[in-house]
Amino acid sequence: MRALPSPLLAVTDRHGHTRPLAETVQAVLDGGGRWIWFRDRDLEPEVRRRLGEAVAARVRAAGGILTVGGDIALARVLGAAGVHLGGGSGPEAVATARDALGAAALIGLSAHAPQEVVQAAAAGADYVTLSPIFPTASKPGYGPALGPAGIVAARKVGLPVVALGGIEPNAIAACREAGAAAVAIMGGLMRASDPAGVARALVTALHTA
Repeated sequence: MRALPSPLLAVTDRHGHTRPLAETVQAVLDGGGRWIWFRDRDLEPEVRRRLGEAVAARVRAAGGILTVGGDIALARVLGAAGVHLGGGSGPEAVATARDALGAAALIGLSAHAPQEVVQAAAAGADYVTLSPIFPTASKPGYGPALGPAGIVAARKVGLPVVALGGIEPNAIAACREAGAAAVAIMGGLMRASDPAGVARALVTALHTA
């Protein structure tokens, strides 16, 4: 089983706060976050590339790890360590990503049920994000919350599971006890008035859980 870069995966959302996204990412890095998932997929390609370059520069300078959501070509342009593909991506998509980014690339897939984790493993993914673990406004269309029991079931497949969706600091211990290799946080970091402080608290909670 492949080790993940960090127990905290920070997911970007430029709509979370009025400050520039690169500044929020910098604050997360300052707080000890090291794994950044550049999402923001609703932008035109050229605009997304420019924003991605600003984010990638911050991550690179901090010695962090950058994952790009859903765009293999952009991940290559940005020099990202990996790409996060959508649920249902099969072996061909994973192989294409490895061909473009190198054999060491970190390839993740989204999953919303244990059976989808089985499919991700068969496709050759390195890890899955499993969501929603808890109720969340940002994941309203993926069915009921899976809870820690969902992590337990998914973890049996053998892939590292990154818990995603509605995860507050007081729920981190339960996620880790259920077998989550990491937790992914978007709103809690992107909307925070003090992302560095929140990241610091999350990293501490993850290392002590």
